[in-house]
Amino acid sequence: MQVVAVDIGGTHARFAIAETGGGRVVSLGEAVTLKTAEHGSLQLAWEEFGRMVGGALPKAAAIAVAGPVGGDIIKFTNNPWIIRPALIPEKLGAHEYVVVNDFAAVAHAVAQADPSHFVHLSGPDEALPARGVISVVGPGTGLGVAQLWRDGSDYKVQPTEGGHIDFAPLDTIEDAILARLRQRHRRVSVERVVAGPGIVDIYEALAQMDGRPFTPRTDRELWELGTAGSDSLAAAAVDRFCLSLGSVAGDLALAHGATGVVMAGGLGLRIRDTLVRSGFADRFCAKGRFEALMAAIPVKLITHPQPGLFGAAAAFAQAYPQ
Repeated sequence: MQVVAVDIGGTHARFAIAETGGGRVVSLGEAVTLKTAEHGSLQLAWEEFGRMVGGALPKAAAIAVAGPVGGDIIKFTNNPWIIRPALIPEKLGAHEYVVVNDFAAVAHAVAQADPSHFVHLSGPDEALPARGVISVVGPGTGLGVAQLWRDGSDYKVQPTEGGHIDFAPLDTIEDAILARLRQRHRRVSVERVVAGPGIVDIYEALAQMDGRPFTPRTDRELWELGTAGSDSLAAAAVDRFCLSLGSVAGDLALAHGATGVVMAGGLGLRIRDTLVRSGFADRFCAKGRFEALMAAIPVKLITHPQPGLFGAAAAFAQAYPQ
């Protein structure tokens, strides 16, 4: 059946028409991206998408939202839209629908994406296991974490708040990063360090350690400078980010009992080559008596161009398998 897949973030809402059947996504149409600031509600953006595709939209919706999805009202942190799930049939004309957290959608995408949409990062260069737990970790504006359990063709997704576990330094440099963050935060979570904006505090902590003057820069500027190698301090910050990300991904895999790990998110794609060359893999495995166990876990990066939309459609396909 046809379903409108929607992936809503703070700045953009992406729409596409998907075809599902037998509990799987059969196809995903071309994505259309709308700015949330230019539309007063999801219903108005939905109607605009309908006008753009030039026809009546399917009466089914698969919606991924950046934030918690429980309760009668869904509010967004970075845009003024409000969604009342009970009113979706009335407002959107969608009588069959699912609403999932955006990172739960990414885990659904991991479950159903073709193997060609994964590239190897570390560990054994083999396919993700068909059975067991896969940890899905996504550094972006925040740090998304989900568990994917599968047993052959059957699978379940568990969204988590794993990005908010405590940050655990492994050396004196990370001690300095933690000390800097503690000046502003009573409790420092891993998201403060290994999400995209964390590069700023890493950069400034390294500058302070070296006694270097520095020009305050945005995280976007630092990622560009650091990955290009045109600024040695920014490059060192990127290297340190990769080390810390390896530690966090390994901790999550241990906690989940994972047999595979998938890195997701736009930032992961942008720094793919840097991750492969960095100490990410060594830090992922650096778990004392469990080093051999960690070294046997394949770590992949999902490269699907629209994992949020594809995953929302996959969640719908699982809920309505006809």
